[in-house]
Amino acid sequence: MLLTIENTRKGEDARELGYLLQKHPDRLQSFELAFGQCHIFYPEASKERCRAALLLEIDPVKLVRGSGGKSKGDAPLAQYVNDRPYVASSLMSVALGKVFRSAMNGQCKDMPELAETALPLTIELSAVPVKGGEPFLRGVFEPLGYEVEAERLPLDERFSAWGESRLYQIRLKTEAKLKDVLNHLYVLIPVLDREKHYYVGAEEIEKLLRRSEQWLKGHPLSQVIATRYLRNKKSLATLALERLAENESDKQNGEEGEGEGGTANDATAQNTAVSEKSVGQEEALEKKISLNEVRMDTVVEKLKAIGARRVADLGCGEGKLLSRLVHDFFFQDIVGMDVSIRSLEIAERRLKLDRMPERKAQRLKLLHGSLMYRDGRLTNWDAATCIEVIEHLDVPRLNAFEKVVFGQARPSHVLITTPNREYNKLFESLEEGRFRHSDHRFEWSRAEFQSWSQEICERFGYSVDYFDVGTADPELGPPTQMGVFSRGD
Repeated sequence: MLLTIENTRKGEDARELGYLLQKHPDRLQSFELAFGQCHIFYPEASKERCRAALLLEIDPVKLVRGSGGKSKGDAPLAQYVNDRPYVASSLMSVALGKVFRSAMNGQCKDMPELAETALPLTIELSAVPVKGGEPFLRGVFEPLGYEVEAERLPLDERFSAWGESRLYQIRLKTEAKLKDVLNHLYVLIPVLDREKHYYVGAEEIEKLLRRSEQWLKGHPLSQVIATRYLRNKKSLATLALERLAENESDKQNGEEGEGEGGTANDATAQNTAVSEKSVGQEEALEKKISLNEVRMDTVVEKLKAIGARRVADLGCGEGKLLSRLVHDFFFQDIVGMDVSIRSLEIAERRLKLDRMPERKAQRLKLLHGSLMYRDGRLTNWDAATCIEVIEHLDVPRLNAFEKVVFGQARPSHVLITTPNREYNKLFESLEEGRFRHSDHRFEWSRAEFQSWSQEICERFGYSVDYFDVGTADPELGPPTQMGVFSRGD
């Protein structure tokens, strides 16, 4: 199976494509895959025209022994005798993700500005199975700005009774960033084929959103693309599109930032996000009392006091709490979840996961998800932390948050922090009646927080203890209030 990408940018050295792909035009490079090998080489590399090729060699036996085994209804030899070694499929997406990962993420060490430059690119795929034919092929790529040329490949005369071939040789032309093109191919090649060589579960939603967040929601075939990508599991496709809609709402309400405690913006439920400007205002407001540091110290102290070794930080944002937890070997299993892919990417860089010693890295996992929906990954935890989260939620989403966290996930303990509205009088730069943060839907007094907490305990079978976070004023109380909920059963 052959994929080629050609750059013909006028006035520049077309061999700049090699910098973007991080593969030198003068060398053949080969990579081992679970199902075979892929080879990267350049059939042409001049200043005027540079063409990179990815040749995929698939070993049918390795494929069967790996993740591409027999499906229900397959004929006895179907897992060995099929078209997978010869056509573009989800196997090609796996190869793209392995050998061009940096380019797909928009990283170009030697020429970083090039990653954000639109290039005149031509992409060719030698054989692609398209269920839906040329109209579907055009319907998928043309809304993304591609000129599409497609030639149906004929079947051997001996098989003419089978009808027309569903295989096409495809040429796509566009002027776009290479990272966008690679992400389009990663998602859409298996969509054309409508098959995948591995089991598709809920975790596949994260891959889809990571590679299509910028373009899928506005695509006229978004529902079909999501459904096909997720191997016709409509429930997963619906969830994926709902998360895309939430992310779009985030952007409309302000770029994702981090909440008071360093948790992400519209934190976990997560319909709205915190603008960077608002974050800066809030941090400046609380800087004099170093409230964020005190808050993190208090959370870690309480987690240890209740013996919580397995902790899920819900609305982890850019990973400030995670950084403390992963460096403390009291905590054995740690997960950070956030609705914002951007925040998770920042957290990954901040935590230096790629350079973290293996013993540390094995204890930490970052998850993309929303607390608006049931999620099996959130069950069986010693504790869940929701640091400066609830005040970002309007009433319907707060109700959903309660059901998901306390009713479905049901960790042994839940630690929640939220601003104490009464303390706002002591912030000289904060106008009376204003919230600390422009994205806050409410800020509760101590009595209001305790009333809500007691209702939670009655509905879901928890008890709660209250703690001050920061130095408390004799009359107005602490700047932040904390509830530590413990499950009764």
